[in-house]
Amino acid sequence: MIYNCDITEEHGKFIVRFPDVPNAMTYGETKDEAFEMAKDVLNGILASHVDNNYPISDPNYKGGYPIEVSPKVAFAIELRKARAGHSQKEVASKAGMTYQQYQRLENPHKTNPTLETLYKLQKVFNRRFLAL
Repeated sequence: MIYNCDITEEHGKFIVRFPDVPNAMTYGETKDEAFEMAKDVLNGILASHVDNNYPISDPNYKGGYPIEVSPKVAFAIELRKARAGHSQKEVASKAGMTYQQYQRLENPHKTNPTLETLYKLQKVFNRRFLAL
């Protein structure tokens, strides 16, 4: 999962903005530092949105510079989108796992699915999760 950002130089600083994630903004003293800060702010904002059940817009902006989302954050987002209107308990039951096991998978700070778990989820949702 990749979101593109714009980096502009303003008053000797490199300002980073994500058009698809309006509240994700940061800066760096150098362009390299701005890129590192961009990764941090993007992953932090998206993880916070998952934690608080806020809507997350799909990456649509194609200009600027691509910033890759952390695999853990991207997986939690994709899993939540796949679940859609179903409860975590319902999906856990279909996947043959406990509610707590499934709940952990949607937590971007704790998710770390095994290949077996990915296989089960792919069967439940009838979609692949390996190509994040």
